[in-house]
Amino acid sequence: MRRRTQEAKHADAIENQGVHGHGPYGFDVFGLAATLWADEAPAPGATAPAAAAAPAPPKPDPSGAATGTIADVPAKEAGKPTLQEVAETAGHNRISINMMWTLIAGFLVMFMQAGFALVETGFCRAKNAAHTMLMNFMVYAVGMTGFWILGFGLQMGGVGALSTLSGGTGGLDGEFVINLFGKDFGLWGTKGFFLQGVGYDAAVFTLFLFQMVFMDTAATIPTGAMAARWKLSAFMIYAFFISMISYPIFANWVWGGGWLATLGKNFGLGHGHVDFAGSSVVHMVGGVTALVGAMVLGPRIGKFNKDGAPNAIPGHHLPMAILGTFVLAFGWFGFNAGSTLAGTDLRIGVVAVNTMLASASGAIIAALYMWFRFGKPDPSMACNGLLAGLVAITAPCAFVNSVSAFVIGAIAGVLVCWSVFFVERTLKLDDPVGAISVHGVCGAWGVLSLGLFADGVYGDGFNGVPGTVKGLLYGDTSQFFAQCIGTLTCFAFIFGISWLFFKVQHAVMGIRVSAETEIEGLDIPEVGALAYPDFTIIPGHSLPAGQKAMSSMSPSMARVAKETL
Repeated sequence: MRRRTQEAKHADAIENQGVHGHGPYGFDVFGLAATLWADEAPAPGATAPAAAAAPAPPKPDPSGAATGTIADVPAKEAGKPTLQEVAETAGHNRISINMMWTLIAGFLVMFMQAGFALVETGFCRAKNAAHTMLMNFMVYAVGMTGFWILGFGLQMGGVGALSTLSGGTGGLDGEFVINLFGKDFGLWGTKGFFLQGVGYDAAVFTLFLFQMVFMDTAATIPTGAMAARWKLSAFMIYAFFISMISYPIFANWVWGGGWLATLGKNFGLGHGHVDFAGSSVVHMVGGVTALVGAMVLGPRIGKFNKDGAPNAIPGHHLPMAILGTFVLAFGWFGFNAGSTLAGTDLRIGVVAVNTMLASASGAIIAALYMWFRFGKPDPSMACNGLLAGLVAITAPCAFVNSVSAFVIGAIAGVLVCWSVFFVERTLKLDDPVGAISVHGVCGAWGVLSLGLFADGVYGDGFNGVPGTVKGLLYGDTSQFFAQCIGTLTCFAFIFGISWLFFKVQHAVMGIRVSAETEIEGLDIPEVGALAYPDFTIIPGHSLPAGQKAMSSMSPSMARVAKETL
């Protein structure tokens, strides 16, 4: 019937062209058709072959129970796979599930960038909204670029093969080490730059995406603490610095096979410094960087009186900040549960629930603390309490039970309140969003809490050490000691390298906007666009109580700025 079908197509084409019996070159189409038809017709007296039975149409499978059979297993002989072929398919599917899980979790963490943008912008003044939003936007693009160029290689260039992602990362086996006390101390990776060479691998690309969005979380934390007075040009250079140097080096020490991860193998200190999802690697790094940045940058104009007493400078959009908090809480499921790098690791359910419980207790305790102390449950502190609980549970989320998770979050809820007041009233530092307290202080508490509450149920073989991870309360003092070493190292290294960077940058180009720009608002002078062009924004609205607000820019504003600094 194939020839008959061809003849029919020829006839249709000819009819459409308006040709009667002959093709465009005078060819006898109908004569050819008759010949073809005669070839198809059976000879007189011949018996036509019996038509093959048509296969039964597939039946619907609404439950899905019958979908996926032996015929779906790739095999040289369809429907008859060998044991080797079945095993290879099972292994491929396992890695496929893990890679898909890791990617989806990374997508969730990427969306946290929107949460940070909403929280920080909501807690800042309307006159700086576009500037704050743009910093949160650009840190994603700039940070990603820097991490691709250099940061990923420094962080993960010596991590070696990860079982959850098959052997694809095995080419990342270059670690710069020094030998001390007869032991190797890994300092940074040496492969994977630009994702070229051994980096051009499906598993490595998956790992890059996941690690990049974690780095970006750390990089965006200082944009809140340094908001409303940070030059955009200085910020852009900072984004390259943290994504290419400071964050990757410390992350290598913990997650890339560096010396903190090997404290267990080398010195018998538990499983080495353990940080499952980043209380120290991400949040404490970001929080300590924010601390140094706020110290070098100085407070906003009008934040402190001459006697050092602080003035409240409320944010312009509390609902925006609350919405951003919910976005962050949602993304945190990818942050913590995704750090298994394995959808086949059933511990992800425990990790996700522990994450929720810690956030709940942090929010409740922070709100109650403010309620009992000041008579009202401050919404901004309730948000910071929820985030503090999330930050604290990030390191121990896979190693503790639900009661411990709730307690860890509750303690973080109190700590963040105490820390906010300490930073403002004792250290005299201006942190518009509480980033130093939420991420720095509660990040430190998170890694220490793992050394206390890890219950010995999970983590066999973690960091190459046999046995599960146990904390001080479950019999392993050495694990708590390893956590203390990691926490102190994080603070010392990040504080030192960030102080050097910000001081040099400030001396070379200045990192703070002028007093006139700060009072007017950074939107127009720094980014050339108003977030709210239909609003009437009073330039003097951030001055201390009792000072007369100005309706327009004038030289006197600069004098006011100098007097209040």
